Amino acid sequence: MSVRRIAQEQPEKFEFNAENIIWAEELIKKYPVGKERSAVIPLLWRAQEQNDGWTSEPAMRKVADLLGMAYIRVYEVATFYTMFQLSPVGKKAHVQVCGTTPCMLRGSKELIEICKKRISKTPHTLSEDGDFSWEEVECLGACVNAPMIQIFKDTYEDLDEKALEELLDSFARGEQPKPGPQIERTLSCPESGLTTLTEVPEYVPLNLSMGASDVTEEPTSEEQVSKEEASGEILTAVSDTATEKKSDATEVSSKENDASSKDSSSADKTSEDLKSAAASALSEKSSAGKAATDTVSDEDRPEYLDGPRDGKGDDLKMIKGVGPKLEATLNALGFYHFDQISSWTPKNIAWVDNSLSFKGRIDRENWLEQAKTLASGIETEFSKRANYDDAPKGDK
Repeated sequence: MSVRRIAQEQPEKFEFNAENIIWAEELIKKYPVGKERSAVIPLLWRAQEQNDGWTSEPAMRKVADLLGMAYIRVYEVATFYTMFQLSPVGKKAHVQVCGTTPCMLRGSKELIEICKKRISKTPHTLSEDGDFSWEEVECLGACVNAPMIQIFKDTYEDLDEKALEELLDSFARGEQPKPGPQIERTLSCPESGLTTLTEVPEYVPLNLSMGASDVTEEPTSEEQVSKEEASGEILTAVSDTATEKKSDATEVSSKENDASSKDSSSADKTSEDLKSAAASALSEKSSAGKAATDTVSDEDRPEYLDGPRDGKGDDLKMIKGVGPKLEATLNALGFYHFDQISSWTPKNIAWVDNSLSFKGRIDRENWLEQAKTLASGIETEFSKRANYDDAPKGDK
């Protein structure tokens, strides 16, 4: 690993702004007493973001003071991790070009030549206007989309010389280009489009008057799988088994009659075992279905709408964990708006959860808090980056 040293020219001091100091204090509280120094990396990263993309020596000392650490310990962290820039970088863009093998094979050398031509001949050197800088780095983790670059937090993939030139032009104009693949590709999917799992499952139209147990994708109660149907399947299985055993018995020679008798006895025993096991499974399934019905009732159903207000609902896919299929399910249940979801009670959540294929995702992915934020007109970190015109997200 190359030696990394802090820049010779440093600002006199560094102070977190009002917003970041509040954020820093809240972050430190999340760690156990005596373990607060574990916050050193996120604090250094926030300091770098505030300081035009580089970590100054006064910023390192400020972080050390907040965490009660010796200055040298923070210096060790900042100089070890290449995510921390130790000298000033371009104010509009610091271009990190991946030079690892997949990117190299697909044109990263040409991208570096553009950086040398447009920014500076050497890495870690500011352009004449101070707006750009560049460096070559190791793997940035999107090898399928090689070649790629990273600018601050975002990655830009599937590049060629023309695409990089256009990106640099956009940053020069003060714009924020869309991160991700720069070609007609969805995330890391094949460039030719999907070749497997291309069929979309069909869903039965949903009646809003139906109860929770009626809208689950798989039968979960005694009412949905009748005893008569289950018994029919059992008898069919037993009949097929007996027929197979009988056919086997007729094909053996007369010298093997004794063995055939044993096989027939074994078949009878197998039939009885099948009946017993199936009856036990049916009993357990009925008990589970009854327990689910007792736990969730129609009284727990949240308030729903017959259709979206003013004919247009909110884009529920802006909630992390909700994809097109889940959005369609929620709409079918009468939920079209963020404020509906944000007002759900624990009983409401249990009712809706009983209607989903994957249980517990509402609480696990914190839908209510996301919906509350989105309903207030504020974007979440996920919704800022989400682009559902390209591909579905969630519904995994």
